[in-house]
Amino acid sequence: MFAVIKTGGRQFRVVPNDVLEIGKIAGDVGSIVQLGEVMVVGGDTPTLGFPFIKGASVAAEVLDHKRGPKVIAFKKRRRKNSKRKRGYRDEITVIRVTEILTDGKAPSVKASPKREKKVEAAPADGEVKAKKAPAKKAAPKAAAKKAPAKAAAKPKAAAKKAAPKAKK
Repeated sequence: MFAVIKTGGRQFRVVPNDVLEIGKIAGDVGSIVQLGEVMVVGGDTPTLGFPFIKGASVAAEVLDHKRGPKVIAFKKRRRKNSKRKRGYRDEITVIRVTEILTDGKAPSVKASPKREKKVEAAPADGEVKAKKAPAKKAAPKAAAKKAPAKAAAKPKAAAKKAAPKAKK
């Protein structure tokens, strides 16, 4: 069974377990929302709405609220020293379609519990977890040889220049 829904000015063909990025809608992460603007319910006998089907809805779980990619609107008028750069990012809600409902039914799937972050257990008293120190990087041998050579070359050059002046 599939459905065609309208949300945020766009139409989507959905089946259960589809994951969609739609315009931002109200609802906490993990909650179930109902999208009521159903235009088509397909299956054995497809039903078309005019414009929407009465009593039909799509239940979906809110997975995340995020922002879309950056869109830049750049306008330039050539030879007029006029340009304008403006950007924005859309607010997006990521949903997973749980079921397609008809005849005014309520969603039967409940919201999934939120996943808790794993926390490492603290070591027991007396036990200390030893951490390895980061390995130090050894200086390259070539760079170490060049630096003293340059320093030694400068005094020799100065001594050579000083010697001819003393002869005069």
